[in-house]
Amino acid sequence: MATKDSDAPRASIEKNGSVSVEESPVKPDLAYGGEETLPPPPDLTPEQVKALYRKIDLKLMPILTIMYLCSFLDRGNIGNAKLQGLVTQLDMTGNKYNIALTMYFIPYCLFECPANLVLKKFRPSRWLPGITLVWGAIMTLMGLVKSYPQLVGTRVCLGVAEAGLFPGVVYYLTLWYPRHMIQYRVGIFFGGATLAGAFSGLLAFGISFMSGTAGFLGWSWIFIIEGLATVVVGFISFFILVDFPHTAKFLTPEERAYVVHRKKYDNSSVGEEEHFELRHIWETLLDWQIWLHILVYMSIVAPLYGISLFLPFGFTTAISQLLTVPPYVFATATLLVWAIWSDKIMKRYPFILAGLTFNLVGFAINISDVSIGAKYFGTFLIVGGSYAAFPGVVAWLGNNLAGHYKRGVGMALHIGIGNFAGAIASNIYRSQDAPHYVLGHGLELMFVGIGFIVLPATVVTYKRINARRDAAGREAQEKGTRYTPQELRRMGDRAPDFRYTL
Repeated sequence: MATKDSDAPRASIEKNGSVSVEESPVKPDLAYGGEETLPPPPDLTPEQVKALYRKIDLKLMPILTIMYLCSFLDRGNIGNAKLQGLVTQLDMTGNKYNIALTMYFIPYCLFECPANLVLKKFRPSRWLPGITLVWGAIMTLMGLVKSYPQLVGTRVCLGVAEAGLFPGVVYYLTLWYPRHMIQYRVGIFFGGATLAGAFSGLLAFGISFMSGTAGFLGWSWIFIIEGLATVVVGFISFFILVDFPHTAKFLTPEERAYVVHRKKYDNSSVGEEEHFELRHIWETLLDWQIWLHILVYMSIVAPLYGISLFLPFGFTTAISQLLTVPPYVFATATLLVWAIWSDKIMKRYPFILAGLTFNLVGFAINISDVSIGAKYFGTFLIVGGSYAAFPGVVAWLGNNLAGHYKRGVGMALHIGIGNFAGAIASNIYRSQDAPHYVLGHGLELMFVGIGFIVLPATVVTYKRINARRDAAGREAQEKGTRYTPQELRRMGDRAPDFRYTL
């Protein structure tokens, strides 16, 4: 979209020269994002646009990033707790540790879609801080458990409470930012998780010196201190987060009007549907791209979770904790570079392909009989490839779904079902396979291979549909075929003027 949005008609336009839309004034039922309560959108220079979105970034991104850093820290710190006596004190023999990991992912995956459906109803400024407070309290109580069943029970509760954060925040960001500005924001937000990987090792190393204090071992203090920190973050976020662009008091009315207008014409000539209907669920379930994207998601997230849960191995406890830091620092830098680059060229798949390639080489090194130094280098590639590609995987599907609730349901299904790969990754690194984990690395290579098959198939399909819509648009122009704004809104991403992002 051009920077000066006044060039876009208020009701309907010809987009990409592909389809004619009946000209009509904006009616109340076609108003978008509360625009009927706002003044006309102003014309902004490129510098003013950058300043506006920087203002939004400074309001939203720091607290969202800290919230997700806490989320990733709290779900993954069991790997650090394992090194601080958790397994010994709770008598976690055999596959009990893997079961504890899995029991987090099952409710986490199942509750993501319902959580996204209620996000707008309960308001983001209340829902997201509320669930943060809840899981922080659960995390704190996890440090007080005295038996294995109690640990599993708190892991289940943690999965339920955390389920709404990641899909909720990603969906929330799509309500604020145009689709080709979104990966950088998801990258900043998800970068909190990457930093959590580095911070987790350092924090656990420091907390380990509290072992024995008040009768608790080091693993208990890891859970208690990190849980209390999350409670504090959740409480503070109540006073910082805002709901939607048209109600954002930190923006002037003119700035709100610009953001709403920019979103309205971001991927549609008439704006998106904002109300909920049951058909949005069925349309999402029957949409071919959801299921291909789930497989792409799994090909990235299985290595991501696998390496984050089992990275500390091969050295003494203290050295293992500290050696987890450099790969995550490398991953954070790679993630930000790829995110900026991807938004600039408006393409997602090249960077996902690069991440898969990193993972392929990294796991191939780790499954081979090579020195520990070479395997550590392979770990850099795995962590860098999986973490840096992940924001692109999430942003890509969000770019290609139109309609607030279809996008909300689609992204929740994408993340929810895709995260079952995390449950799988929790069970493929068995204690009896240590330290080489040939089975685990081999199955991770299988996931990467699935990505190398499904990713090109998705790109080719998108290209064919875009080309078909271009041809159909030219034919419609010749025949004088016209669509009403209501028809285009209802069609969403199946509308003739919608083009898929590659």
